[in-house]
Amino acid sequence: MPKQNDHQPPIKPVKACPILPDTVLGDDLALVAENMERILSSPSYLLAQDDPALLTMEEMRGVRMLLELGKPELALLADKIHSTVIVFGGTQIVERTTAERRLSEARRAAAAAPADRQAAREVERSQRLVDYSHFYDAARQFAKLVSIDNQCESQRDYVVITGGGPGIMEAANRGAFDVGCKSIGLNIKLPAEQQPNPFITPELCFQFKYFALRKFHFILRAAAVVLFPGGFGTLDEMFETLTLRQTHRMQPIPIILFGRDYWSRVIDFQFLADSGVIADRNLDLFTYAETPEEAWQQILDFHAHTHQGE
Repeated sequence: MPKQNDHQPPIKPVKACPILPDTVLGDDLALVAENMERILSSPSYLLAQDDPALLTMEEMRGVRMLLELGKPELALLADKIHSTVIVFGGTQIVERTTAERRLSEARRAAAAAPADRQAAREVERSQRLVDYSHFYDAARQFAKLVSIDNQCESQRDYVVITGGGPGIMEAANRGAFDVGCKSIGLNIKLPAEQQPNPFITPELCFQFKYFALRKFHFILRAAAVVLFPGGFGTLDEMFETLTLRQTHRMQPIPIILFGRDYWSRVIDFQFLADSGVIADRNLDLFTYAETPEEAWQQILDFHAHTHQGE
C-alpha cells in the first residue's frame, strides 16, 4: 500500500447527511412522479442543439461561429453557386426619387430654422446624395449585366453578393432581381434595427452576428469586387480585400473602384506609394471604372487573361 505523502493534508471522512428522512423517499410515488416531471422539463435534458440558453452562452461562441461558417456554405453548395461578384457601397446612396424627397425634407427643415447650422448642413449633404444617385442606377445596371448570362441550373457563376442592406447593396440585388436571377445578401445583426432589402433571393439571404464570418463568406467564392462610393463600412471592406490580395492570402481577382473622382478624393493611393509605405506594384491591385459596361468588361478581361496563363 503506498505511503501517504507527509506534505499532504490527511483525508477527512465525508460527513453523513445530518437530516435523514423518516420514510424512504423512493417509495413516495407522488414525489417520484413530481421529480420525473422536473427531469423532463429541465434544460439539462434538452438536446444540446435544442437548448437556446446553452447556445447563446459566452462559452459557446466557438460553436456559434462554426454554425455561421457552415449554414451559408451548405446553402450555397445546394444552389450550385460556383463564383460570386461582390458589390460594396454606401447605404445612403439611394435612387434619385428618394434622394430628391429627402432633399426637399431637409430644405423645409432648414427654412423652418434658418439659424440652425446643422439644418443647413443637411441640405448640403442631401444635395450631394442627389448628385450621387446615379451610382445607384449604375450598380443596378451592373448587376443586370453580371447576372443575365451566367446562371444556369448546373452551375451559377458571377452571382451578385452584397451586404443585403439598403443603398448600393439594394441596387445590386435589385439588378439581379430585375432579370430574374439569383443574388445573395449577407446581412449583419446590428444594435440599430435593420432588415434586408426586398430583392435578395430568399433562400440566399443570411443574417450574421460576427463580422469576421461574414467577411469570410464574401471572399470565399469571389471572382471580383466592385466598390461603389461609400463610408466606413465600404472602406473597411475595401482595405480588407486589398490587404488579402497584397499578402497573397486570397485568390487573384479584379478589385474595381467605381467612380475615380470620388475615390481619388477619399484616398490618395499615389501618396502612399510615394511615401514608401506601400510598394509601387500595389497600385496595380485595383483599377477604376466609370460605367457598368466598363466594370464588367474589366472582370471578363481579367479572367480571360488568368485562364490563358494557366
